[in-house]
Amino acid sequence: MTSIVLVHPEIPGNTGAVGRTCVALDMELVLIHPLGFEISDKKLKRSGLDYWQHIRLVEFRSWHAFLEERAPRADQLFLFEEFGAKNFYEPEYPEDAYLVFGRETKGLPQAIIEQHADRLFKLPMRSDKVRSLNLANTVAAAAYQAVKGQFTG
Repeated sequence: MTSIVLVHPEIPGNTGAVGRTCVALDMELVLIHPLGFEISDKKLKRSGLDYWQHIRLVEFRSWHAFLEERAPRADQLFLFEEFGAKNFYEPEYPEDAYLVFGRETKGLPQAIIEQHADRLFKLPMRSDKVRSLNLANTVAAAAYQAVKGQFTG
């Protein structure tokens, strides 16, 4: 199963919307602490609407704890950053991919970027007037790209 991994998300509405995308695409939502909100936050649940109860949610106290427990292969990790060297259309995503996104204001921590520098991807943009997209929009675009070969009709 493909998983969406949010590292230190800050805005509950974005996480709620990402959760809804996870339900739509039958993906797991992995949250890496610390979070900028409480899971019980009303804004989180409002954005996830009545789908929140269907989210396969897993939480880890840190990125290190995630790596330790899940032990992902290098080819499973796809880290998304505005300055990623590779276009997100390029790779073949395995069905057990981890699509990893950083916090809304700062992206992924530098240590994670350095550790996985060869796994950085970006969503291309035609305009130079926008640095990045909203986290929930970026996740949705990447998630649909990752599973595009799994749809039959």
